[in-house]
Amino acid sequence: MNIEEIEKSINYKFKNKELLKRALTHTSYANENNVESYEKLEFLGDSILEFISSKYLYNTYENLSEGELTKVRAQVVCEDSLKEVAKKHKFYDYILVGKSEKANGGNRKDAIMADCVEAVIAGIYFDGGLNEAEKFIIENLKEATQYATMHIGMKDYKTVLQEKLQKHGDVHIEYLIINEEGPDHDKTFTAEVKCNGEVLAVGKGKSKKSAEMQAAKIALGE
Repeated sequence: MNIEEIEKSINYKFKNKELLKRALTHTSYANENNVESYEKLEFLGDSILEFISSKYLYNTYENLSEGELTKVRAQVVCEDSLKEVAKKHKFYDYILVGKSEKANGGNRKDAIMADCVEAVIAGIYFDGGLNEAEKFIIENLKEATQYATMHIGMKDYKTVLQEKLQKHGDVHIEYLIINEEGPDHDKTFTAEVKCNGEVLAVGKGKSKKSAEMQAAKIALGE
């Protein structure tokens, strides 16, 4: 595990490197190697994440009601958002999993990647305090929060499409960003949605998520 590479990516240097290593150690690896897993760190990280995100939303979006703030937090503090944070920092290259789990691609499973993000949050908290953990959370979830607040009350076409496609059994739904155009401050993204490898629709938006949402909307014929 290249600790320095991870630290550079997450923009935090651990004084206690073992905390970072533990935050990326799955139970399967811990059991095989008689070391501690990320489970207890994840437990605490989950609470820290909810508190900091609630505080950030409360202070930043004064115009939103309690119900709207709750909806935004639910969209941001979820497996889908956290796995994107893990992907951004390439956690899958560093997560330690057991032999069987590794054979099944465990280091790239959404739930495991999301758990590791929560564990890393707790690791940063223990190593550098709440302010450092807060900095990591806001840096990594600011974009998802902005998107959620912009689309509060908007129909979640991705969820609707997923429910419709999975009505008769499990299917593999995939969203891909196939094009980016324009300057950094004003990009337009193009996304396609696939079901079992077949392209269903293509959508455009000013963020990756809005492009995906538009693709799902078009796939639904709306």
